[in-house]
Amino acid sequence: MKEKGKLIWHIACDESGIDGQRYYGFGSLWMKYQRRGDFARDIRELREMYGYFDEIKWKKAHSKKYKNFYEDLTDYFFKQPWLAFHCIVFRKAIVDKETYHNNDYDLARRKHFTELIQNKIERVIKNHTDRDCTFRVELDPIASRYKKADEAFHVIANNTLKKKLSIQKPPITSVVTKDSKNSASIQISDFLLGAVMSAWQGKVSSPAKINVRKNIGRYLGWDDLVNDTYPYERKFN
Repeated sequence: MKEKGKLIWHIACDESGIDGQRYYGFGSLWMKYQRRGDFARDIRELREMYGYFDEIKWKKAHSKKYKNFYEDLTDYFFKQPWLAFHCIVFRKAIVDKETYHNNDYDLARRKHFTELIQNKIERVIKNHTDRDCTFRVELDPIASRYKKADEAFHVIANNTLKKKLSIQKPPITSVVTKDSKNSASIQISDFLLGAVMSAWQGKVSSPAKINVRKNIGRYLGWDDLVNDTYPYERKFN
């Protein structure tokens, strides 16, 4: 029997609501590692089509001038079967920081981000038991007073996964902190997470953003984005 090859995943992560808002959350854009070139080319071509050369961010989706760009960006994400977006949202008021997080929201947020990524990685590995799965993570700088938050995430997530899955090799092979200005994948993660978070925060700032949220909702069969998904939902979770 021919041995199946490796599966290498690229995960781009961002965070939102960490500035004291009612909810905070973390988002992750997933693709097969070998698709990075296709993704970069497609985003570049979409930019050129609309003359959009600013950083792609949810905060900038309010512009009437680039309304069609952000609509097509949403369509592009949902039409590519090799792209997926997973996020998690927390209501700050119910986070029991005293009992579980040493009375520290900073620590709670870092734990929650780590749990999101390691749980998703665990699910992928269990779904591909016949493949050697490895993961490369790209992060917008983690908002934390702890200077080595990215390194801590890397070590803790790998150690937890090795123990839970009884494996010897660390599944996360690299964690790179990168300014979102230099990463199209982090920018798309920011954009999609921002759309979800704006719904949970109850913040609607422009007709253009409302239209983007409705467009995402249409793909999901939802009236709005204040919804939960089943753990096994792959495309938009």
